Amino acid sequence: MNEEQQPEGQLNIELSEEIAEGIYSNLAIITHSNSEFVLDFIKVMPGVPKAKVKSRVLLTPQHAKRLLAALKDNVAKFEASHGPIKVDGQTAAFPMNFGGPAAQA
Repeated sequence: MNEEQQPEGQLNIELSEEIAEGIYSNLAIITHSNSEFVLDFIKVMPGVPKAKVKSRVLLTPQHAKRLLAALKDNVAKFEASHGPIKVDGQTAAFPMNFGGPAAQA
């Protein structure tokens, strides 16, 4: 189906092979300003004192709220199929302050 035949209101999304491979992340740092949310995805490895941001996503506050709703919906669907996701209850304390609002992961 070409663009001329695409139904009204449908979005054609292209996913390159490189992006489709994904980036592994086991830490997310979220900061915000009055106009945007910044999500930094990081891979932390045991015994390595330095970790690099592997991917950064910038969102408007409206898109951040939509992402939150979509994540809640998908986690609920996952747990309905596979049972509750276990979280150990411990959060890592990072003594870092990058000059922005407090981060949450």
